[in-house]
Amino acid sequence: MIPIPNIASAKKRLRQNVKRRGLNRSKKAEIRRVMKQIRLLLEANDKQGATALLPELAKAVDKAAKRNTIHPNKAARIKSRWTQRIQAA
Repeated sequence: MIPIPNIASAKKRLRQNVKRRGLNRSKKAEIRRVMKQIRLLLEANDKQGATALLPELAKAVDKAAKRNTIHPNKAARIKSRWTQRIQAA
């Protein structure tokens, strides 16, 4: 059941929530897309290609953290772990 607000401020809040949810989902999807590309390159033993995508991952993660889509510590953790994975490959 979709909530149907009666109060004007609640209607606005619903519009804001829908918009923000869409933006947050797209930012998280971008992070997952880059992580998947890196993972596929590492599975194919293409360390150079994975290293080239690391700045793209950092950019997507930092943007999401800047907009409070993800926590800044999570952003740091993602960057650190993927850097370690690439170095170990």
